[in-house]
Amino acid sequence: MISYILKKLGYAVGTLLGVVTVIFLLFNVLGDPARMMLDQNEDPKQLAVIRAKYGFDKPLYKQYLYYLNDLSPISFHASEPKNYTSLHTGKYNAASLLTVSKTTIVLKSPYLRESFQKTGKRVTEVIGETLPNTFILAISAISIAIILGILFGIISAQMRDTWIDRAIQIISTLGMSVPSFFSAILFAWLFGFVLHKYTNLNMTGSLYAMDDFGEHITIQWKNLILPAFVLGIRPLAVVIQLMRNSLLEVYNQEYIRTAKAKGLSTFQIIRKHALKNALNPVVTAVSGWFASMLAGAVFVEYIFGWNGLGKEIVDALNTLDLPVIMGAVIVIATLFVVINIFVDLIYGWLDPKIRLS
Repeated sequence: MISYILKKLGYAVGTLLGVVTVIFLLFNVLGDPARMMLDQNEDPKQLAVIRAKYGFDKPLYKQYLYYLNDLSPISFHASEPKNYTSLHTGKYNAASLLTVSKTTIVLKSPYLRESFQKTGKRVTEVIGETLPNTFILAISAISIAIILGILFGIISAQMRDTWIDRAIQIISTLGMSVPSFFSAILFAWLFGFVLHKYTNLNMTGSLYAMDDFGEHITIQWKNLILPAFVLGIRPLAVVIQLMRNSLLEVYNQEYIRTAKAKGLSTFQIIRKHALKNALNPVVTAVSGWFASMLAGAVFVEYIFGWNGLGKEIVDALNTLDLPVIMGAVIVIATLFVVINIFVDLIYGWLDPKIRLS
């Protein structure tokens, strides 16, 4: 089991290193970050100050090593105050482990640098303010997908080859094929504008809203309904299909025939025997979809004005706020990898055959 865990952790580190490398090269080769920060102002003195402050005056490979050093929990720092990696700059909240010559080895939290547009604000603060909203949206969406998906999957299996089954299949197939951004626009227009007087739902709005006097913040749960449902449409369709097919397969097993022969009702057979065994592929799908939702929420959050990490990424792209974009993508990639490794470890614990494969 230990070797299996170490193998998965090795894959995780390699994947994240690849993500960081691609992101760094993508945003540093396409343009000059210092010029992007100053926008139209290209004063040579200001450019020199910016490049020295952020290490942009160094060769690209050194900038890459500096970036890895910032991200690493165990990092190396110079004693000279003017050096980019110096601990005297106040960038790092670090605990010194060892000092060798002019280099100090420290233990710290990953440093994602500072926002270009929000002067003096760390990227970790920006992500910390928006990521919880994305988590709430993702959890709500996957909950809708699980509850409705299992329910309609059971109905579809019970009504096999009837018009109800065909209608559910058509709707679920349509749900998988329609892009999330199109569904978001359609739902926002239909339920937030055309049917607003019946639904009382808004086209746009986040979880928190300020009152007219700017004194109190209130939670607007109704603003969660439309984006959560739109984000949950695609996994909902997948869960319906998986639940239906899995139940039909389970229904053909001998123990189900035995339960029917004993006179158990359909509800008892589903609840006590069929449902538990039919849920295995659903659990597999849900774990993967939840991780991907954190990345897939970008357009949904932007269209509905939901102040989450996805909307922050779009805003950062519009203003060329590279540290926020890079930090957000790295955080999403890290969460995706961690969730998938956690699921793999659970499978490996439940089924030793997986560990040996």
